[in-house]
Amino acid sequence: METMSAPHAGAPGPWSPLGQPTFRALWLAILVGNIGTWIHDVAAAWVMAETTNSPLMVAAVQSATTLPVVVLAIVAGTLADIVDRRRYLILAQLWMLLVASSLAVLAHLDRLGPWTLVALTFALGIGAAMAMPAQQATTPELVPKPMLGPAVALGSLSMNIARAIGPALGGLIVAQAGIAWAFAVNALTFLGVAVVLWRWRRAPTASVLPPETFGVALRAGLRYATRASVLKAVLVKAGWFFTFASALTALLPIVVKQDLHASAGTYGLLLGCIGAGAIGGAMLLPGLRTRMDPDRMVLWATLAYAGCILAIALLRWVPVLYGVALLAGFAWIAVLSSLQIAAQTAVPQWVRARALSLYIVVFSAGMAAGSLGWGLLAQAFGTPPALLVAAAGTVLAAIVGARFRLGDAARVNVTPSGHWPQPVVGPDLHDDRGPVLVTIEYRVDPARRQDFLQRLQPLGHARRRNGALQWGVAEDSTQAGVYLEYFVDASWREHLRQHERVTEDERALQDALLETLADPGQRPQVRHFIGGTPDTEAPFPPTHAGRLV
Repeated sequence: METMSAPHAGAPGPWSPLGQPTFRALWLAILVGNIGTWIHDVAAAWVMAETTNSPLMVAAVQSATTLPVVVLAIVAGTLADIVDRRRYLILAQLWMLLVASSLAVLAHLDRLGPWTLVALTFALGIGAAMAMPAQQATTPELVPKPMLGPAVALGSLSMNIARAIGPALGGLIVAQAGIAWAFAVNALTFLGVAVVLWRWRRAPTASVLPPETFGVALRAGLRYATRASVLKAVLVKAGWFFTFASALTALLPIVVKQDLHASAGTYGLLLGCIGAGAIGGAMLLPGLRTRMDPDRMVLWATLAYAGCILAIALLRWVPVLYGVALLAGFAWIAVLSSLQIAAQTAVPQWVRARALSLYIVVFSAGMAAGSLGWGLLAQAFGTPPALLVAAAGTVLAAIVGARFRLGDAARVNVTPSGHWPQPVVGPDLHDDRGPVLVTIEYRVDPARRQDFLQRLQPLGHARRRNGALQWGVAEDSTQAGVYLEYFVDASWREHLRQHERVTEDERALQDALLETLADPGQRPQVRHFIGGTPDTEAPFPPTHAGRLV
């Protein structure tokens, strides 16, 4: 990985991440890849409609693209955190290159049947689903932290540029060159991304421990997600917003055709305005973030999006709706980028892809289930009533989401601190021995006992989040102010992982805790007790006390 430059004195501009060579190369390659995906979607939908004339089969192609994301994202995020992320992404690109090339060859030989197209599109969707969490998790590795906001916005900008260019280009290729060439162009885009990844010299993660097994890593990711307050806030806000916000794009074609009595050209222009609004938002948001905290931005953007849904439901003057679509695109990108930034900055690198995979699942499931639900509601009661309900639900999402804070993501420091000293143990200790009981004895200033207990709670929360199976605190019954904190890890290997996972934020919590001791200069005494099987041949050497805090 390239050396990160120092943060700029002022707020980084919307294009500043492109000054990082690896980020720029990967962003351009992914932009071309996103355009290729739209070319594939156009070609696949066209050939399915042409060969079957069945709306159900056309819908099956779309489902084959999105279903793998919902089903496999968490699996993909777990794998991306326990294997070499660069090689993993290269393999995913090569898999999609193989599938897309197979589509091109079969189309060229005129042997691409409907179910073969669905199956290969599903295989392509598997590759995209497996790559998505790892791809998003690489962004913080490629840019300095102050540039992360513009970098995420540029990622969203890439998708909107592709949305504007890809369908038109796909239609042109299909019309002028044929289906096979459209699939071939898509295949070449995967090769471009693979080449950029191959040239990226990523710094390996320093660890003396073996990688987690898949099951352990999956449980660790889910445990972290349930105990990380900012990530929970992201998931709750995302679930509420995308479920209701999906109504606008899901019902827009029905509004254009049935309520506006307009053509496909009007629908295309409205989609283009949404994309243009998102592009404008990507450029303006870095400056807005210097004057507005993320929670307020998400609140106002969500309310603005609710207003756009309401306008689509009630207004019938097309020129005004173009302005509404511009605002909808701006509000959409403001919410989307704010949630993505919080998800990426609030979790440490060891669990980042797993955290992002949960966000991707919530996003995809909310959009898919929401679109289906709004379609059924519109079919039963009409499009305007369905949109009115969606607008009210989006306002409700803003109100409920306001209770969950994203602002802490900008203040947390999840950089590994490495401040826990390695404990002194006997030479014959095996990593898989366990469970491990860790005790820390504190002698607290009697006048600050309540303060000590309050400061200890977030530290205990962090220990459980990083892998402790149990955690607690007890006071000596004979000596007031003598407290014993204890936690249990599954094995000695898992305890050593805690040493690697402790962050600068947790160092700050420990430093604040030391201020409450009777003698702040005296470090608490730490002891480790390791379980053993009764039939152990050699006696286990005594465990030595060490310093943890």
